Amino acid sequence: MASLDSHVLKKLVCLSFSTLFIMITMVNSESQCQNFEYIISFGDSIADTGNLLCLSDRNNLSLNGFPPYGETFFHHPTGRSSDGRLIIDFIAEFLGLPYVTPYFGSKNGNFQKGVNFAVGSATALEASFLEERGYHCPHNISLGVQVKVFKESLPNLCGLPSDCKNMIGNALILMGEIGGNDHNGPFFQRRPIDEVKELVPLVISTISSAITELISMGGRTFLVPGEFPIGCSVAYLTLYQTSNMEEYDPFGCLKWLNKFGEYHDEQLEAELKRLRKLNHHVNIIYADYYNALLGLNQEPTKYGEPYNFNFSTCCGSFGVDSCNDPSKYVAWDGIHMTEAAYKFMADGILKGPYTSPPFNWTCLSSKIKNKNSLDTQSSLMNS
Repeated sequence: MASLDSHVLKKLVCLSFSTLFIMITMVNSESQCQNFEYIISFGDSIADTGNLLCLSDRNNLSLNGFPPYGETFFHHPTGRSSDGRLIIDFIAEFLGLPYVTPYFGSKNGNFQKGVNFAVGSATALEASFLEERGYHCPHNISLGVQVKVFKESLPNLCGLPSDCKNMIGNALILMGEIGGNDHNGPFFQRRPIDEVKELVPLVISTISSAITELISMGGRTFLVPGEFPIGCSVAYLTLYQTSNMEEYDPFGCLKWLNKFGEYHDEQLEAELKRLRKLNHHVNIIYADYYNALLGLNQEPTKYGEPYNFNFSTCCGSFGVDSCNDPSKYVAWDGIHMTEAAYKFMADGILKGPYTSPPFNWTCLSSKIKNKNSLDTQSSLMNS
């Protein structure tokens, strides 16, 4: 009889552990389900919805404050470095949230559903650090400055500390793209690639530190973009144009510059993996901007012939014309992309396959999901 009781006891213990495991799995599954109520954004011009324009001197506005910027969707310049919407705008639409308000020019604006600290030309590293090495930074709004301003603005954004922690915890925190300008500076000065590579671990460490600080403030979900395939960028193709065809891949992109982008992203992914191990309760999602854009860049005819880019006379300058139909092109102003390209990238980030781990939208209401889902095929791919 005693042996039977022991057998039954063992079965009950096993059953209890199984039930506990199922409950833990359910809790973990539920915690990974994303239904965001807020967007917090940091970065540079890829995510800037108007901060640089607001920070510019009225007598010396940034070029994205002039036509043809904004012509496609908003029908006027908004400070976005494109003809229309950016990736962050498509993310907001998908989530059923309003476009994210730029902080620096709208301190009395509506920040109930989101706030954007991304500034065009911003760097990950401090401007003083880069200036000491001879890399000119036109603005001093680094990632560290953006996070500092965010912390200082919390009483105005959300009030009580408990309310702020709740806001940050229920937000999708977009960390960039940031770091591209740290590399653009020396590359545009034609510095040796080994010199630029030395900056990569410093850039990634800075991004990692910012994420860690935001985690300590209650952040639970981060979308962290990687580098672009800059070897396909019109600006770089113009600057490093060469008659040596062996330097180009079959699609006309400069191989060595794209390898640099791959190197950066490998280092970033490794660091994000380390952060995940240290913060099991946090969802850190890598956004593969490189491959999301690469497929579009591998159609050279999208650029037009020739590259139609000039460093001294940029888009937005007096007398510079834009293409008649930006929806058929990837490149907008030689450095930034068109709304059509950003839409295609946003689709691949929100619905796959360009995020790791992928988003879990199972708890996002079907009404919002169906209303705001992006088209699988954009006019860019059908042109």
